[in-house]
Amino acid sequence: MSDPRVLVIAPTYNERENLPAFARAVLAALPRAHLLIVDDASPDGTGALAEELAAREPRLAVLHRRAKEGLGRAYLDGFRHALSHAYDRVIQMDADFSHDPKDLPRLLAACDHADLALGSRYLGGVRVLNWPLRRLFLSYGAGIYVRLLTRMPVMDPTGGYKCFRRDALAEILRHPIAAEGYAFQIETTYHAWRAGLRIREIPIVFADRVAGVSKMSLAIAREAVLLVLRLAFRHR
Repeated sequence: MSDPRVLVIAPTYNERENLPAFARAVLAALPRAHLLIVDDASPDGTGALAEELAAREPRLAVLHRRAKEGLGRAYLDGFRHALSHAYDRVIQMDADFSHDPKDLPRLLAACDHADLALGSRYLGGVRVLNWPLRRLFLSYGAGIYVRLLTRMPVMDPTGGYKCFRRDALAEILRHPIAAEGYAFQIETTYHAWRAGLRIREIPIVFADRVAGVSKMSLAIAREAVLLVLRLAFRHR
């Protein structure tokens, strides 16, 4: 059997400082994979820089969106691109080095025996670097909240380092995806679980960004709280 065609998707908004090193690291970690940058019209010129990099690197492509519409919408556009271009494995990750590109081969290998492989910050312990305790408690507590209300047996349901098989991704996208922010991570994993897909978590180390600014906000957190309530009541 030939090697699967792999696409790594990374949404960006004002990630100019991180982008060149990030692209090099991803393409070095998976020498046969392609990288798709989905840029939300970054004011700092991330999209233009991505085009410059793509002009020199045939494995890099750029998808430009007209405005900042949220992480979930960016990923959905990237997923549709992946399915329309016949990729067999689709990986999503942050472009700020919070997700270590060196973990890409392990995540891809885990998808050989699962429909959805998740990079978990909390499987078998806590592996988060340089976060203040308040943010760590909120993140870990969010996972407990999701598991209690939905019964989904995933240690890190809010994590965003994932690898999908093509058929699994197509099945997930059969469901309407409402979340625009980080709740998107919960929603896609939840639909995979409800569909009976095989989900496997692998431990990763998550490091807070060094350059750039976090996109987390109160509105994004509120969306996640309300989404979990809707999912829980919808299926009870």
